[in-house]
Order: sequence, then structure tokens, then C-alpha cells
Amino acid sequence: MVMFKELSGGTGHALLAASPLPELAAHGYAEDEYAVGGIVGGTTEAGSAPPAEYVTRMLVRRPRRDEDFNGTVIVEWLNVSSGNDAAPEYSYVAAEVVRGGYAWVGLSAQYTGVEGGDGSVGVDTGPRGLAAKNPERYGALHHPGDAYCYDLFGQLGRVLRRPDGQTESSLHPLGGLTVRRLLAVGESQSAMALTTYVNRFADEHGAYDGYLIHSRALAGLPLGEVGRPIDISGAYRGEPEKIRSVQAPVFVVQTETDVLTDFRYYLARQPDTDRLRVWEVAGTSHADLVQIGPFEEMLGCPDPVNRGQQQFVLRAALAHLDRWAAGESAPPSAAPLEITGESGPQRPSLVTDAVGNARGGVRTPCVEVPTEVLSGVVPEPVSRICLLFGSTTALPGEQLADLYRSRADYLDRYAGAVEQGIADGFLLASDREALLADARPEHLPY
Repeated sequence: MVMFKELSGGTGHALLAASPLPELAAHGYAEDEYAVGGIVGGTTEAGSAPPAEYVTRMLVRRPRRDEDFNGTVIVEWLNVSSGNDAAPEYSYVAAEVVRGGYAWVGLSAQYTGVEGGDGSVGVDTGPRGLAAKNPERYGALHHPGDAYCYDLFGQLGRVLRRPDGQTESSLHPLGGLTVRRLLAVGESQSAMALTTYVNRFADEHGAYDGYLIHSRALAGLPLGEVGRPIDISGAYRGEPEKIRSVQAPVFVVQTETDVLTDFRYYLARQPDTDRLRVWEVAGTSHADLVQIGPFEEMLGCPDPVNRGQQQFVLRAALAHLDRWAAGESAPPSAAPLEITGESGPQRPSLVTDAVGNARGGVRTPCVEVPTEVLSGVVPEPVSRICLLFGSTTALPGEQLADLYRSRADYLDRYAGAVEQGIADGFLLASDREALLADARPEHLPY
């Protein structure tokens, strides 16, 4: 059995987010945080680990009323690459969550999120681990090590499916909601964890109805150890790992950074199936301005970070996955990014168009009707964090003059690209106004 206890006090919940997010109360949403505890078995490379007790945290953003709930719960495997929990996928898709009536659950699945650790991206985010940040609120939390993270994620998924039972008390984070589907989502290290989860645990656990794996490397995250965090380096050095056939649909969304650089996803590419879709998105990087917002200068990168439109593609992917998991039509397929040199001695590179943007892949309006070169592959050496955030380079005025007769011409063509993206299924009609507002006519000199 699993126990829930509502968390309060201290300095409020600890979850990194740099950009503004939707005002939950204005959309009829509640936000509550819980300590969730139980006993779970574990899995290591050597075999099963003995059952262990855990108390982790769960942050829940949900419609207050069942009539405003669409029946789908999004469970995000919180990302620990900074040494602390973060919810990058929520930052990208939050607008679709609240307008679509989803419930969202952020789960501290990994040891580092609860107990603290060094992280893997070389940034200083202050005290690490929930108890260190806020002992009054989180002092009772305990994670037994990442040998247990996959089984813990499955166990809590099964509990979230049943607001009417499966706990030691009547308290349940989704109480009063009619849950129909659970979608597991994760970005970066969490996407690598979900790759492993899908291939090794998903069918046995039967906890989730669909998976959104965003920005994985060539391999999955390794299995963990008792009392320790997972070593993420195995996801970069391991053998290429394709998604195996599973019962629930799997949607993989990749940026230029993920396909190339040291992520090397190109080695694990595979064709779409009736249970798999892969979208590689041109003009995108592993992280971008949506993730860093007004704190961009703190990164110290030599160029402006990527200002691509992957947030809109991810919202479309989420909506497609929800319908797909409900037994409706599968998402559209997309061509991969065009690369060259993958069979040579050097690392492959992107094939680019006349202005320098990547060819192939899912095409967003800012790539199809460009005013900038948007890249997810930046020249090395740069810091790890700057490699992840890509770059944006404004096109010179004379080149823009060759491309467009006027700002009106640019805006007309950009609006056409928005409509085409919506018609093709790679963008949502509900994002039309936001997409049109994201046009960049200010770059044109007239």
C-alpha cells in the first residue's frame, strides 16, 4: 500500500522553472504537493534488489472539478540534470495542459532529486536535494537509490490510476477525478530513463497508456544501484538502443542537438510503426529560450540561445499522443533531419538550406519562413550548458531583402506556414494566435 501526506510550510514547493507559466487558479486548477511513501522492489544490472522503503514527493496540478477534466493524467519524470528536480516538459506544454483539461503530476523518481547530487550540466543552483533546500517541508523524504527508480515510477503510476483506492487513507492527489489514461513524459535525462523504462518495464507494469520521450541520447539510462544515483554517462557511451515493440504507443521528439553532438541519436534511428512515432524538429536545440527565459545572460554563452518553436511542436505531439492512447488515429509521420557523413570517420553534420537552417524534419514557421539561423549544433568548444542551448543568428539585412519584398510579404508567407503546419498536424489550431505572435518582422529593415 502507498501513503500520501500533503506537504506544506517552509518556503513552498521546490521545482525549478525560469519562464512564466500559466496562472493555474485562473484556469480552474489547484496545485498541491504530497509526500508519497511505500515499499518497492528494485532492479540492478546484477538482478533484483531487496524491497526498500521510500518517501518521495509528488507535485500535482489538476482541474478542481471533474467536469473540467479530460480524463488524462500526464506524469512527468522530473529531470535531475542540474542536481535538483526540474520540470522542463511542463514548461513546454503547460499551455496545452490547462486549456485541454489535463491533470499533471511531477514525480521525484530519482535519487538525486530527493537526496541531492552534482548533476551533469555544470550549473550552480544552490543547495541540492529537497531536504537541503527546505528541511521544514521535505525533511521526512527518503530515496533508497536509483536501483528503485523504475519500479517506483511504475508503482506510483498504478496508484494514480485508482483515485478510489490503493492507498492507506482516503487522501489521494486525484480524488474526485475520473481517470481514464496516464501518459508518461520526460525530457533529456528523464527521456533516457523513459527509454529504459519502456524497453524493460512498461509492459510488465502496465501503468501507463502512452509515452512522450523528448530529447533522448543514443542509449537509455542505465539501471541504478542501491543507495546511489545513476551514472548518466552510460546513456552516451552505451550501445544504440531502439524502442522495442510495446503495448502502449511511444512518441519520440528529438532536436538537432539530440540527433548529433554527443547524444548521437542518429545511431539509434528507426522507422515508425503502429506503436512508434519519431519527430526530429528542424531549428531546435536540446534546451532553448523557453527553458531559460529572462535568465539567458546568466548562461554566459557566446551567442543568443536557440529561439526555435519546439514548444508548439511538443504541444501538438502531446495532443496526438492523448488521442492515440485513447484508440484514435495515430499521429502523422515526419521525415528525419537530413544529415551527411554518418558513415565516415568524422561526426556527421546537418544538411542545411540556402540560409543555413537544417533541411528535413518537422518544419516550423520560423524555419520555413526564416529571419534567423536557428541551430541545435554549436561550434565547440563551449560549455556543456551552452552546447545544450544551441544558438540563434540573425540573417543580415541584405539577405532578408533578397528573401522578402517587405514586412507585409514576410508576414503573409509566415502566416501561410502556420496554416500549413496546422494542416499537416505538426502544430495545433489552438496555438494559431501564439504562433502568429511569434513572427519576427522586426528583423526586416523595412
